[in-house]
Amino acid sequence: MAVWIQAQQLQGDALHQMQSLYGQHFPIEVRHYLSQWIEGQLWDAIDLENPQEEIKAKRLLDSLIQELQKKAEHQVGEDGFLLKIKLGHYASQLKSTYDRCPLELVRCIKHILYTEQRLVREATNSSSPVGSLMDSMSQKYHQINQAFEELRILTQDTENDLRKLQHNQEYFIIQYQESLRIQAQLSSLATLPPADRQLREPSLLSKRATVEAWLTREANTLQKYRLGLAEKHQKTLALLRKQQTVILDDELIQWKRRQQLAGNGGPPEGGLDILQSWCEKLAETIWQNRQQIRRAEHLRQQLPIPGPIEELLTELNSTITDIISALVTSTFIIEKQPPQVLKTQTKFAATVRLLVGGKLNVHMNPPQVKATIISEQQAKALLKNENTRNDSSGEILNNNCVMEYHQTTGTLSAHFRNMSLKRIRRSDRRGAESVTEEKFTILFESQFSVGGNELVFQVKVSKSPLVNHHYSILQCHMWDNAFAEPGRVPFIVPDKVLWPQLCEALNMKYKAEVQSNRGLNEENLVFLAQKAFSSSSVNPEDYRNMTMTWSQFNRESLPGRNFTFWQWFDGVMELTKKHLKPHWNDGAILGFVNKQQAQDMLMSKPNGTFLLRFSDSEIGGITIAWVAENPNKAGERMVWNLMPYTTKDFSIRSLADRISDLNHLLFLYPDRPKDEVFSKYYTPPLSKAVDGYVKPQIKQVVPEFTTPNPDPAANPTYMDHAASPAVSQPHAYGLYPPIGDPMLDADGDFDLDDTMDVARHVEELLRRPMEGQWSGHQS
Repeated sequence: MAVWIQAQQLQGDALHQMQSLYGQHFPIEVRHYLSQWIEGQLWDAIDLENPQEEIKAKRLLDSLIQELQKKAEHQVGEDGFLLKIKLGHYASQLKSTYDRCPLELVRCIKHILYTEQRLVREATNSSSPVGSLMDSMSQKYHQINQAFEELRILTQDTENDLRKLQHNQEYFIIQYQESLRIQAQLSSLATLPPADRQLREPSLLSKRATVEAWLTREANTLQKYRLGLAEKHQKTLALLRKQQTVILDDELIQWKRRQQLAGNGGPPEGGLDILQSWCEKLAETIWQNRQQIRRAEHLRQQLPIPGPIEELLTELNSTITDIISALVTSTFIIEKQPPQVLKTQTKFAATVRLLVGGKLNVHMNPPQVKATIISEQQAKALLKNENTRNDSSGEILNNNCVMEYHQTTGTLSAHFRNMSLKRIRRSDRRGAESVTEEKFTILFESQFSVGGNELVFQVKVSKSPLVNHHYSILQCHMWDNAFAEPGRVPFIVPDKVLWPQLCEALNMKYKAEVQSNRGLNEENLVFLAQKAFSSSSVNPEDYRNMTMTWSQFNRESLPGRNFTFWQWFDGVMELTKKHLKPHWNDGAILGFVNKQQAQDMLMSKPNGTFLLRFSDSEIGGITIAWVAENPNKAGERMVWNLMPYTTKDFSIRSLADRISDLNHLLFLYPDRPKDEVFSKYYTPPLSKAVDGYVKPQIKQVVPEFTTPNPDPAANPTYMDHAASPAVSQPHAYGLYPPIGDPMLDADGDFDLDDTMDVARHVEELLRRPMEGQWSGHQS
C-alpha cells in the first residue's frame, strides 16, 4: 500500500507530526496530488553531500514541476478551476524556491518520506508481534510529550505571575512616588504662616500615613510574589533537568549506541528528527524560563526589597545557565562518523550537527567547526579539562568547515567532504600493544554564540577510537563498537566478555560484512567456540558462562597457529565477501566444520560426495573435502582434502568453475548433484578461434582423480564394498595412508600451487602469436 494512503489514516499526535512536515517549503497539496509520482522516484539514489549530484536533483525538480503543471491542466469544472490555479501557483513557487538549490528539494522530500514511513510503521507495529516493544516506546514517547505539556503549563503560569508582579510593582512605584510628593508638600509647609500650616498639615499627615501603611503592606506582598515566583521556577527547573536527563542521557545515548553498533553491521541508528524536535522543545522552554528569571532579576534591581530573593535569583540564574550549557554541548554530535581505520593521503568525510542550532538561532552567526586528531592520552586529558592545546598528534587537511542551516529540515550541520590525514605522530609503544592497537580520535571543536553573544559556548565532540597505519591491515573495531560503555573514559573497554555476547557481535558483523541475511547458526557458533577455547564439546550450553578476553580474541595466537582468533574469522569474512557470497547465500558452503567433522560426515555418503569448509590452517582459505576410494588399498575409502583456496586462487578461476573442473566431485553434501547447485555460476564456454588465434583457458586438474566422462552410476558407493575395520572406525585427525605423490602434503592435501604455476605458464605460451609456435602459418 502506498505510504501516502497509510499516512492519511494516522490519528492523534502522529497525524499532527505528519501535518507539521508541510508548509510553504512544500505544500501538502503537492504531496497529495503527486503521491504516486513522488513515491516512485529514486530520491535515495542522490547523495546530498556530493555537489555533482545537483544535475540529477535539477532533473527531478523539473519533472516535479512538469507533473504539477500537467495535473493542473487536467482539472475541469468549477472546483477544478480553483485547483488548477492553486497547482499552477505551487509549480511556480517550487521553481522559485529550489531552482538555485535543487538538492534542498531532494533533502526536503527525503525527510518527509522518511518521517511518514516512520510514523506509519510505528502505528502499524502496535498490533504486530513486536507490538509490546512498540507499546513500550509509545508509552515512553507519551511520557516525554506529557512532561513537555506540563513544562508548557508551568512556564505559562510563571509568565502570568511575572506579568502580575510587574504590574503590581509598577503600581507600587507610582504610590511610592505619591508618598514622596506628600512628603515634599509637608516639607514645604514650613514656609507657610502657622494658620495655613495647621489647616493643611493634618490632611497631609493622614495621607502620608495611609500611603506608607499601604506601601509597607504592598512591599510584603511583592516580596511574597517574588518568592512564590522563584519557588515555581525552582519546580520548573527541576522538571526541566529531569526531562533533559531522559532525552540526553537516555534517548540520545541510545542513538549513539545504535550508531556504534551500526559500525559492526547492526541496524541503522535511525534519524534524528524526533530527538531534534525534543531538544528544540527543551531549548525553547529553557530559554523562556531564562528570560523570565532575568526579568525577575531586573524587577528586583528596579525595586530592591530586603530579603532572600537576591540569593534565590542568583541560584536560579546559575542553574538555568548550567541546564542550557549541558543542552548545547550535548547536542553537538557527529551525525556521520569518519571511518575507523584511517590511512594517510586518503580522503574521508564526516558530518557534525547541532540539534538545537535552529531554535537558538545559532545560524544567524554561522559557527566554524575545526577537526583535529588527538591521541588517547590527549582525549583523557580533555575529559579532565586539562590543557592539551600545545600537543599535536597529526595534521588533517581540509579540516575547517562552516555550519550550514537547511531551512526545509531545520538542521544546522557542517559537512566535511574532503578531509585527508597528512601525517600522524606516534607515541612510544611499550608492552604488547601493536601499531594497529594504538588509538586516536578526531576531535571536532566549535564556538557558539546564543542570544546575541549573551552566552558563548565552547563545544567539543570526538568520534569513537580510530587507528592509523601505513598498511592495509584491518584493525578489529568490533570489540570496541560492541562492548564500549556510553560515557566511558577514552577508550576504556571491558577486558573480557561473555561468549554469548561475543556470538551476537560476531553474527552481526558477519552478516554485515558478507551482506547476507544468512548469519551464523548454532552449529557455526559451537565451531567458533571450539576454536576459541580449544574445546571439543559440541554442547552450546557448555559455553554459556564462559568468557573471552581481548588477548584471546586478537592478541594471542591460536594453539599451533601463527594467527589470532579474530584474524582467522576476519579472513573468512573477507574471502566470503569477495568471492563466495552467492554460494554462502545458497547454503552451498557449510564452512564452519573442522577436518575431523568433515570426515565423519562424508564417510557415510556415496563416493564423490563433497563439502566446502573454511581452512583451519590458513587465514582466508576454503577447502574441498570429498570421499573416494583409496588408490593404494583396494576396497578402502577415505576422505581427501584439497589444499585451501585463497583470494589469489579465485582471482584466477572461480570456485564454481573449479568444482566443475573436478569430475570426481559429484554430490554436494548431503546429496545434491553439483551441477544443480553450481551450474548457474559456471563461466560460459570460450568462443572459437578468431583470426588464427585461440584463447587460452585454465582448468584445474587433480591427477589422481582425472576421469574423462564422469558417470555417477559407475562410481561405487560405500555399500558396494565389504566393511573394513580401518574404515568403519573414524580416522584420527590427520592420519591418512602415505601416498608417494609430490602433489600431496603429509595430510593427504593437494598442493595446487605447482599445478597452477604450470597452468599459468601454458596460458602465457598460448597468448603468443601462432607464428612463433607453428612453422609455416601466418598470423
